[in-house]
Amino acid sequence: MIDPAAPAISARGLTRRFGHFTAVDDVSFDISRGAIFGFLGPNGSGKSTVIRMLCGLLRPSEGTATLDSIDVTRDPEQVKRRIGYMSQKFSLYEDLTVDENLFFFGRIYGLHGTALRTRRDELVELVGLQPYTSRLARNLSGGWKQRLSLVCSLVHNPGIIFLDEPTAGIDPVARRDLWDLLFRLSSGGTTLFVTTHYMDEAERCSDVAYIYQSRIMTLGRPEDLKALPEVNPAGTHRLTVAVDDSRRALEALRRMDGLNDATLFGQEIHLLVSNQIHEVDIARTLALHNMTVREVRPAEPTLEDVFVMLTRNHTRLALEQQATSGVAVALER
Repeated sequence: MIDPAAPAISARGLTRRFGHFTAVDDVSFDISRGAIFGFLGPNGSGKSTVIRMLCGLLRPSEGTATLDSIDVTRDPEQVKRRIGYMSQKFSLYEDLTVDENLFFFGRIYGLHGTALRTRRDELVELVGLQPYTSRLARNLSGGWKQRLSLVCSLVHNPGIIFLDEPTAGIDPVARRDLWDLLFRLSSGGTTLFVTTHYMDEAERCSDVAYIYQSRIMTLGRPEDLKALPEVNPAGTHRLTVAVDDSRRALEALRRMDGLNDATLFGQEIHLLVSNQIHEVDIARTLALHNMTVREVRPAEPTLEDVFVMLTRNHTRLALEQQATSGVAVALER
């Protein structure tokens, strides 16, 4: 019996070592039922290792994890029956049709006869696959392949689904359509654990965790992460600058005193500057380079700003600690 008040996924001190290498270090979080949990981090940071442990495919070196209150270490087979998994790379059978893939995976999960046909009809209608049920999987476009992958992960009606970069390599329309499906699943109570490198997708998640060098650096709702003091240093504010030649303007602004950070977002420039810098200072600096500002307005941090600032702070502190350790060793000698 599932306790609806208990977290769908809970991890405490989850750690995995391979010999002397620590791939995941003391990871803890709770994911509520029906949440869309975004799990972000650079390649090699430990995301896949965390997922493998949560799915019961890899035993933790330390720590615990539960899915639907089932311990993944004590009963991994029970966990596997309760989850769905959708990989980044299309992993279904390309020489089978859409229907053949659906029926194949349904039988793997123990569905037969009327129950399987009913479930197939529900899923085909859910994602709009009706025109393609007789088409070979290899002949589907990228977006429709992802829809097929999603429904095959849903065929046994799991309460928790892991999606590993589900929209990688598909066009913007297919991305939006797939996210609409994910929102529908979430509103129905399905818990989604999503990895992505797209910041606009991270913004759509109810909660986000950022893992870097095997440890979670921050965890929370997107709006709360953007309000962190590390993201909004004291004595600074953010501005957005619209100018015709944004790339040339960026180079000019990077030489301005009081600038903490500058980057392009489309055709606009996002700045983090000291409180002594105002709109008139931006216009004056660009006028010296024969450029006219079209607009300067206050800006809010993005999730990309959050992760960039946290990563830079982490790197700076690590370098300072390394330097301090080096001085201490030299003094001992």
